[in-house]
Amino acid sequence: MISIDPNKLPRHVAIIMDGNGRWAQKRKMNRIQGHQKGAKTVREIVRTSREIGIQWLTLYAFSEENWKRPKNEILALMKLLRNFLKSELKELQDNEIRLQCIGRIDKLPKATRKILIETMEKTGSNREMVLTLALSYGGRQEIMDAVKMIAKIVENHDITPDDISEQLISDCLYAPDMPDPDLLIRTSGEYRISNFLLWQMAYTEIYITPLLWPEFGKENYLTAIHDFQKRERRFGATKSKE
Repeated sequence: MISIDPNKLPRHVAIIMDGNGRWAQKRKMNRIQGHQKGAKTVREIVRTSREIGIQWLTLYAFSEENWKRPKNEILALMKLLRNFLKSELKELQDNEIRLQCIGRIDKLPKATRKILIETMEKTGSNREMVLTLALSYGGRQEIMDAVKMIAKIVENHDITPDDISEQLISDCLYAPDMPDPDLLIRTSGEYRISNFLLWQMAYTEIYITPLLWPEFGKENYLTAIHDFQKRERRFGATKSKE
């Protein structure tokens, strides 16, 4: 078992869950089976996060760009999401995990949106951990939506352009209560952040693993957190006062 210091846990872990399709193709399976296996990994990582005391976990589940995928794959992903929400509701409740969502969820199919909203409402009073699903999400789109919101505030003469601050922009993002991620994990070995939490990740520590998402288990997750705990975070400052 990997040794984890409970006093140095990242408050917020964000994950780009990449590689479901490639995992399936390597095994001569269809991409949908890869997504199904990936859903089991989600369950394991959520459970582990709660066990060790992670307060915020954000999963990049469906990007704005993913709408370009084949229609049958999108439909299968939406069905998989609905089934996941139904099957995991009891565990979310039993473990005091609150579900929230970031992204343009108005673009989701009606049936998917309905069960997503119901699950968020049912778990809304849970306080031990927040699980955030990024759905129909894009970092540039989030910033653009925040800019539009601020423009309307200025237009209504509630503030002047000089009043615009970093805090105001943060307050206009999809989840203003969500702290910036301390640790970003990306599976599949790709070295990019793929339009994910662009504003929030200014000082996030990044951990890349070559493992595909369905291969990423509890021990791998703990290894990533252990690696994070060895890093020195300076947020632009120097180590000494000299």
